[in-house]
Amino acid sequence: MGKGGEQGGDSGEPAAQIRFYTWEEIQKHNLRTDKWLVIERKVYNVTKWANRHPGGQRVISHCAGEDATDAFQAFHINPTLVQKFLKPLLIGELAPGEPSQDRDKNPQLVEDFRTLRKTAEDMNLFRASPLFFSLYLGHILAMEVLAWLMVSYFGTSWITTLILACILTTSQAQAGWLQHDFGHLSVFKKSSWNHIVHKFVIGHLKGASANWWNHRHFQHHAKPNIFKKDPDVNMLHIFVLGDTQPVEYGKKKLKYLPYNHQHEYFFLIFPPLLIPVYFQIQIISTMIKRRFWADLAWAISYYLRYFITYIPFYGVLGSLCLLTFVRFLESHWFVWVTQMNHIPMEIDSEKHRDWLSSQMAATCNIEQSFFNDWFTGHLNFQIEHHLFPTMPRHNFWKVKPLVKSLCAKYGVQYEEKPLGKAFVDIVGSLKKSGDLWLDAYLHK
Repeated sequence: MGKGGEQGGDSGEPAAQIRFYTWEEIQKHNLRTDKWLVIERKVYNVTKWANRHPGGQRVISHCAGEDATDAFQAFHINPTLVQKFLKPLLIGELAPGEPSQDRDKNPQLVEDFRTLRKTAEDMNLFRASPLFFSLYLGHILAMEVLAWLMVSYFGTSWITTLILACILTTSQAQAGWLQHDFGHLSVFKKSSWNHIVHKFVIGHLKGASANWWNHRHFQHHAKPNIFKKDPDVNMLHIFVLGDTQPVEYGKKKLKYLPYNHQHEYFFLIFPPLLIPVYFQIQIISTMIKRRFWADLAWAISYYLRYFITYIPFYGVLGSLCLLTFVRFLESHWFVWVTQMNHIPMEIDSEKHRDWLSSQMAATCNIEQSFFNDWFTGHLNFQIEHHLFPTMPRHNFWKVKPLVKSLCAKYGVQYEEKPLGKAFVDIVGSLKKSGDLWLDAYLHK
């Protein structure tokens, strides 16, 4: 750690001395009680501010001791506004002899990716189409109205109720993809507008919490498929994932469940239970524990609307059963679509890769078609979405050729597959991890 000379301020008076830091020094500050990070060669101490970070304290903590320039660019739609929060946290700069990237990352690859992002900005690919999102919201609201009209007109026979449940499930799944757009700030130019509509869509249309979703999902984006950092691969000992975790569990003789059968019990506990049980408990307890009162009010407005609509037809118990069945169906849809891009990919501990390489190792795409786009909420373009989380999803297909050519240039694998194969690969990768665990359990 060295010190720089004095810098003249605008007033002609000497400004405070700039301190210079080496990567070796910065990398030591990656503890819970001591967090530094680097953005565009400037060093920031975010230790005390992390708890006030709007995206949650964990996501910013995951970048401690690292160059966070690309993560910073990826998540914030108005970097100049965010700079004013960063200013008081500035403690110095990288020493002149230090490379801009930490840990021997390829500076040319990093530079080329930033150029690609600039090209996408110049092509207006970060500008949303109001028509696309208006029609999208419209088709969700139309399904809600159709469901009510159907039960009003045809009554509550088993056939009608089954069709009604399918319509409500489709509406819920599509509202899930739409809240994802607003949560990523990819619709409006102003963050505040995105946040307001996000609360309406996830709260009033789905009965969930915007803050809960943000704090969980941004961690996944910052460090996808990385143990202890991505909550989506924290399977609470129910599943072992990837190639290294199963062997570790096996060697330690850890057997919370018979993991060699996880590809079979997956069908019983993951798709049917994630939304109606696990997420439900987590959302309600988080809103109360963390005092997300605005989110709670929005969620209550959803339940009031739902029960006022359906109690006259089904009674209290019948409406509750219908809601649980809809969540059960939606959970299957959600699990298969969200896991197909990640579970078959590399899942491991932190490797400190550059932004492009870390996202590519953890994500794959599904072939493009009108149905696939709609069914997955454009998460078939998971690669492009992970590289540019604030890009409106209707533009992913435009940036895709640029991403593919950049990957080809550096020999980074760009994986794309049919929808059916993606689903099969989830089960296949669970089986492979389970077999690795059994082998290590028995023989190592």
